[in-house]
Amino acid sequence: MSRVNLLGLRPSELEDLAVELGGSRYRGRQVATWIYRKGVLDLDVMSDLPKEFRASLRERGEIALPETERVTPSQDGSQKLVFRLEDGSRVSAVLMPDDDRLTLCLSTQVGCGFACAFCLTGTMGLTRNLTAAEIVGQLVSANRLCAEGRRVTHIVFMGMGEPLANYAALVTSLRIMTDGRLGLGYSPRRITVSTVGIVSGIERFGREGLGVNLAISLHAASDDVRSRLMPVNRSWSLETLLAAVRRYPLANRQRVFFEYVLLDGVNDSAEDARRLARLLRGIRAKVTLIPFNGWEGAEFRRPPLAKILQFQSTLLGAGVTTTVRWSKGEDIGAACGQLREPIPA
Repeated sequence: MSRVNLLGLRPSELEDLAVELGGSRYRGRQVATWIYRKGVLDLDVMSDLPKEFRASLRERGEIALPETERVTPSQDGSQKLVFRLEDGSRVSAVLMPDDDRLTLCLSTQVGCGFACAFCLTGTMGLTRNLTAAEIVGQLVSANRLCAEGRRVTHIVFMGMGEPLANYAALVTSLRIMTDGRLGLGYSPRRITVSTVGIVSGIERFGREGLGVNLAISLHAASDDVRSRLMPVNRSWSLETLLAAVRRYPLANRQRVFFEYVLLDGVNDSAEDARRLARLLRGIRAKVTLIPFNGWEGAEFRRPPLAKILQFQSTLLGAGVTTTVRWSKGEDIGAACGQLREPIPA
């Protein structure tokens, strides 16, 4: 029987494991407290657990973080974290400070299989899904890298991969992160999950009752343009996608976020902005405009600043809450759409 990484188990699953090993559910709660609340990853340090129980636990499980292979600082204060996984695969995460906020952008897959034309990660293809332990491990590792007294305050599932295509591991990791009693204790309002628009996944995700924020990678206001940029649109059209968004359960004052990468001469015209405003009518929405972040071999360019601001102004004039995200980490290949790591031979 292979050993399980305890870091990927929900507190309730740690309780089940404790009973399976001949202990009580209370012992499982103690383990969860040590790992998630106290940040202790060494079973020998868990001094209030009986030695015999610790020995049994060690036979069945381990607490393993992904190896932090490289930390690259950006001039803007952000950091690109490259994690080497047990099979030699690598994924990236990005730490982004902003006043009293410290946001972690983390990954859910090695590569991505959705091949969005403007995204460098999509050129990798999909190697595999990450486990829940590998997802949670990125957050735990990032917190251990923070200066004393600080930890990640906000989490965005916007790194490598499509979160809803790794559904079970995504939901497990979110339950660990948002468990306020024995888990990592993050408020769901401080976590955002981004998707290319997998309608079946959005509908299923809405039934989980997690309360986290949902972000839709939209990037075009017509099916013709979106299908060229995002092959997923050939499976779920804009009409089908936005119908699912309208059905998505939102808490009071909660909105759906729409991400829109601005590509010069492709999706950045005044008519594109007006069409986008019409599409979002009746949805509690916030649009984040992302000026394209270039990468070697890309066929796109960032629009001029005046065009970016005019697009924003058109949306604001139509009553759509809109901000421009000037991505951090562009100088180190860590900005939105720039993440790529070599695939092991």
